[in-house]
Amino acid sequence: MKQGLRENWRQFVILVIINGFVGGMVGLERTILPKIAEVDFGIAAKTAVMSFIVVFGISKAITNYYAGAAADQVGRRNLLIYGWLFGFPVPILLMIADSWGLIIAANILLGVNQGLTWSSTVVMKIDLVGEKDRGFAMGVNESVGYLAVGCTAFFSGWIAGEFGLRPYPFYLGVGFATFGTLASIWIVKDTRHHVVSESAVSNKPLLKNTFRETSWANHNLGSITQAGLVNNLNDGMMWGLLPVLLMSREFDLLSISKIVAIYPIVWGVGQLITGKMADIFNVKRLLFIGMLLQGLVITGMFLVQSYWLFILLCTMLGIGTAIVYPTFLAAISTYAHPAQRAKTIGVFRLWRDLGYAVGALITGIISDLFSVEIAILVVGFTTVGSAFFLQLRMDK
Repeated sequence: MKQGLRENWRQFVILVIINGFVGGMVGLERTILPKIAEVDFGIAAKTAVMSFIVVFGISKAITNYYAGAAADQVGRRNLLIYGWLFGFPVPILLMIADSWGLIIAANILLGVNQGLTWSSTVVMKIDLVGEKDRGFAMGVNESVGYLAVGCTAFFSGWIAGEFGLRPYPFYLGVGFATFGTLASIWIVKDTRHHVVSESAVSNKPLLKNTFRETSWANHNLGSITQAGLVNNLNDGMMWGLLPVLLMSREFDLLSISKIVAIYPIVWGVGQLITGKMADIFNVKRLLFIGMLLQGLVITGMFLVQSYWLFILLCTMLGIGTAIVYPTFLAAISTYAHPAQRAKTIGVFRLWRDLGYAVGALITGIISDLFSVEIAILVVGFTTVGSAFFLQLRMDK
């Protein structure tokens, strides 16, 4: 099977659209779930509020790993379909939940949904386009996915402000799951044959131990993996604590939805440019710049009070994340043998998405012991440290 964006553009476009539905499923919660915890369940402790992100991150991370390991045996398309079957109950549970335990259950299913669907669409796009356009492919994939996160975060917040926190915002999720499932069953084709063709001509060495080398031992793969974990650590903090911080500063729900949405929207749109940059420029330099920018911006949120300064900082944070996100996946794919690509990406995404759980748990505890502002400051310093660690350890 021939690789290339031009040769496989129809399947590529279909997978991009499906990934938009995948991102929309996460965006459902981004603005309003902390408010639901407070209003419907009377939960004030930040650790308890962040618990839904902890279980989401753990279930997604574990699913990422097994999705990568099983992609060649089960098939990418089948994993995509299974992922939608796990996701379908999520918006329904969020609508009807009469206890925080059901919210937690919904987020476990959401993590499995995201692990299977996002992992499979990522690997299938890389299979299709070949080495020349991997950065661009990842930029488009992550752009559409996170643009959908941001837009859904805004619209769910707007719907909640107009019609109430439940059930109306979650009707969006029913539509996403329905269209995603039907498109995956009827239109998507598997891409395993493309990998067989690429593996036959590849001269990249096989990793002796995919898990160990991707996790830490390989200087390049290990450096990228730790940065991925820290990136999602700070995103987990933004997801759970930014709305709480804004509520404490007496912003209304519409203003909160705009501030919360701007970060993933800029992150999403920006990757249309930064993805191709990963095909052209030095990936180590891109990752350092992006992680450093994130860390400095998050640290700055410690002092910010005004609406427009929050908009500015969230815009800058979106730019920093847009620089690193497609570069992570393009670089991992570059250093991995085609036959080990799915498993290597699975290991990377295991650690990267554990960052959601680590970030939510640590920042929730710090917020309860000290304050939300101190938690934000700790995450900012951690992200800056990750940038310099990558700069020192990763090969040129």
